[in-house]
Amino acid sequence: MKQTLKQLQNLKGNTRISMLTAYNCPVARSIEQAGVPIILVGDSVGMVEMGFSSTRDVTMDHMVYHVGAVRRGAPNTHIIGDLPHLSYESVEDAVANAKKLVAAGADSVKLEGPYFDAVKAIVAEGIEVVAHTGLTPQKATSFKKVGKEAAEAEQILQDSVDLQQAGAGMIVLEHIPAELGVKITQALTIPTIGIGAGGDTDGQVLVINDALGIGDYWPPFSKQYAHVTETISQVCAKYRQEVENKQFP
Repeated sequence: MKQTLKQLQNLKGNTRISMLTAYNCPVARSIEQAGVPIILVGDSVGMVEMGFSSTRDVTMDHMVYHVGAVRRGAPNTHIIGDLPHLSYESVEDAVANAKKLVAAGADSVKLEGPYFDAVKAIVAEGIEVVAHTGLTPQKATSFKKVGKEAAEAEQILQDSVDLQQAGAGMIVLEHIPAELGVKITQALTIPTIGIGAGGDTDGQVLVINDALGIGDYWPPFSKQYAHVTETISQVCAKYRQEVENKQFP
């Protein structure tokens, strides 16, 4: 049954929270059937599904389309819609675009970085917000781990506290040292969801393509539970052979 972020907050300290990304209806349906409580329709779609070299190429139109597809596949799962690059630079844009994702089917929206005023404004409209700190791909110049230096770690911790204070109901911590993930998790009352942030956050999120082993490169902090790319290649080759040999149909 679909839960709000407020309800999911009750899991902190009791039950580890699993989250997967999804970008289409069939995968979303499978995730819901597996009982995963949260689906993130991430702007990662740009790199893992659309062939872009960066998430910065993803637009609001792209996100609205994919949120709608995922909602049709997972009507009973909490869906987070990513606000893409440059869609929340002003408070007005943040609110307007958050409303678009909710209208498409999102239950909450996620934004990257210390956009405290945007978080406050979106929450004031009755929309739940997931924050995201640590490595923030929309603005990052590299994908190296962040927060290894004391000053940077302290800033990430302070941003996390301030994002919670602004009204965020959950926060994603990306590619930071495990000890910093623990420190932030202990400092906050809202759940922390790690991706390359160690094993002691309140939950974990994984890009579905990484979990399935689709592609030819995966982040070092991910895990491949299958290697579906190999299966797809084998199926396509077998189909081609059967067509050429008049074995199919």
